[in-house]
Amino acid sequence: MFSTGKHMGFAWGPGDILVYETLYKAKGTCMDPLIRKDEDIYSPILRKLFNESHHIFVGLQTVGEDVPSKNKKPQFVSISKNYRSVIRACMEELQQLVSILLAIELIWNLCEVLFIDAAPAGSLLLHLLDWVRLHKADVDEKTREVLQSESPAEHHNYWDVVVSYVLQGRVEEARQMLVKQANLHPAARGMFKLMDKLLSKMPFYNPRSTQTLTEFDVIWRHWHEEVDRCLQDNSFSSNQHLEFICKILLGDEDSLLECKDLLGTWYHFLVTRLLFCHPTVKPTDLHYYAQSCMTMFLDSRSVSEPLDSILLASFEFDIHQVIKDCSIVLNNWWFVAHLTDLLDHCKLLQSHNLHFGSNLREFLLLEYASGLFTHHSLWQLAVDYFDHCPEFGRVYLELQIERVPLETERKALKVLRVCEERQMSEQVRSICKIMATRALRNNRLGSALSWSIRAKDAAFATLISERFLQDYSTRGTFSDLDLIDNLGPSMLLSNRLTFLGKYREFHRLYGQKHFSKAAKLLLSLMTAKIAPQSFWMTLLTDALPLLEQKEVISPHALSSCSKSAHQSLWDVLVVLSRRVQGETGQAAYAPPPSVELEYL
Repeated sequence: MFSTGKHMGFAWGPGDILVYETLYKAKGTCMDPLIRKDEDIYSPILRKLFNESHHIFVGLQTVGEDVPSKNKKPQFVSISKNYRSVIRACMEELQQLVSILLAIELIWNLCEVLFIDAAPAGSLLLHLLDWVRLHKADVDEKTREVLQSESPAEHHNYWDVVVSYVLQGRVEEARQMLVKQANLHPAARGMFKLMDKLLSKMPFYNPRSTQTLTEFDVIWRHWHEEVDRCLQDNSFSSNQHLEFICKILLGDEDSLLECKDLLGTWYHFLVTRLLFCHPTVKPTDLHYYAQSCMTMFLDSRSVSEPLDSILLASFEFDIHQVIKDCSIVLNNWWFVAHLTDLLDHCKLLQSHNLHFGSNLREFLLLEYASGLFTHHSLWQLAVDYFDHCPEFGRVYLELQIERVPLETERKALKVLRVCEERQMSEQVRSICKIMATRALRNNRLGSALSWSIRAKDAAFATLISERFLQDYSTRGTFSDLDLIDNLGPSMLLSNRLTFLGKYREFHRLYGQKHFSKAAKLLLSLMTAKIAPQSFWMTLLTDALPLLEQKEVISPHALSSCSKSAHQSLWDVLVVLSRRVQGETGQAAYAPPPSVELEYL
């Protein structure tokens, strides 16, 4: 129950749970429905969880009811562990995915700073500091933990937070944290005030100011000398933490290396060392400091990770090595394809062509797009990538588009639209013929005819038209009248399709009692010799009622027909009947005397 007089109601649906609070009244109304849609089933990783747990579930149902409860307990414990094992496997897969994405973003960010933004000396360090801060965010988590405690200044992580802020150049946050310690120790307030002064005076280059890089370097050196004097004067000797921070501000290597756990990585160590030793570092000098910091930070027994090699290549401004290493390490082409494309637009890859004639950008885009084409829905995205590969994009698209499975007409239309927009006539014909054949196999004549017309396949259109006529001969009616009535110029694709369309038009005129027009059309069909031989008897049968219509056989009605161009309906009928006699052995048609006299 929610509250007095209210109850909770719920209803199950396919993939949904409807939960609502009910308030019993005379009319039985319900209030405030809450709907939760079960969207987790669409997650690929959770789908693995559902599949694996299904097997465990089925196994659990087979546990015999006749087995004593005490004997079942080990089985139930084992099954419970199996469930947890599946959950943990999915968690590890998610964590692995997150780790990969973090590494990708780390590399991309560094490439943005070094290659795309191409920050000069002075600004370069500011960008690198932002890079480190973005990818080393655990200090903020520690800060929240410290500040939420009863006494932040006495928390066991307090000094780790202060030092971490200093290592990242976040001096304002460090000063705010030091105030809490100063308030806790009034006797040492002068010492904390001095440290606050040093931190507040620490210079940072401002690219928007009028200050030159040389002027900034002079100011920074004066500040650095002031910090050194404080350390030499033992101004912080009575507080080991403040003295340690003072050594960090001087860029003391031993003190920085003592912070390995707080720094976490050699590239964080690199940026911190640049901050306190070489704030005006030039891009061309980066690789020297990167190599030395990596050597100093990593244990001599430890083996560098692939990420280390990629970042080191970035600091060396070796773009192609970065792309090569990423292609090897990462399990898909997304990163290298998009990064290379961006770098190519920045005119940074113009000189690198591959042996088969394409450049590096196009090669990687082709590989990435080819992978997309194997997915049931992502293939549509791949089309745009092929479109922007001038050398081989068209060839790849033509090859890949033919491999897309056409499970439904809707998907076939999507593929067809892609081909038509790019004038891929051969692929258009192939798709249409596949769909027409499939429709014909399923006896869907209208769809089959529509696809064959779209493919401009005269032979197939003739075959399907024959099937329409056969069905008419068998059933006496046409199927798919909307399609046949609206063939328009498409009926000229083949003689048999023309006959089908015109013969249907004859039936429509006859049904509307336009006998004269119907007779003229039937006469045209007879004289044009496009009617299939098997249909002659049907035409004879259709002509009989017309011959008995005075509107048709009167000389006035026939006056509009040129005798040099057409024989009379009667003459054609006689000739046609003789043909039928010759083919089938049936008696030739003889008109009634009244008809013959009136015509004569």
